[in-house]
Amino acid sequence: MAKEKKGFGLFKRVGKYFRECFAEIKKIVWPTPKAAFKNMGVVLLSMLIIGLFVFGLDTLFGKLLGLIMDIAA
Repeated sequence: MAKEKKGFGLFKRVGKYFRECFAEIKKIVWPTPKAAFKNMGVVLLSMLIIGLFVFGLDTLFGKLLGLIMDIAA
């Protein structure tokens, strides 16, 4: 009989877990479309700046390596 009670306890815990999940989902405050587009602009601008920085470093290090290889040869 004790095992049957544990089985029902498992279903109760799973049910409670999903009820709590849905309750938390209801608390989410979604951004307005205007705020979402503004945030997207910030992300795209950040990606562009970081990409240009990495491109500059790659070009610089490539040229330095080319100079070192020409001197060593």
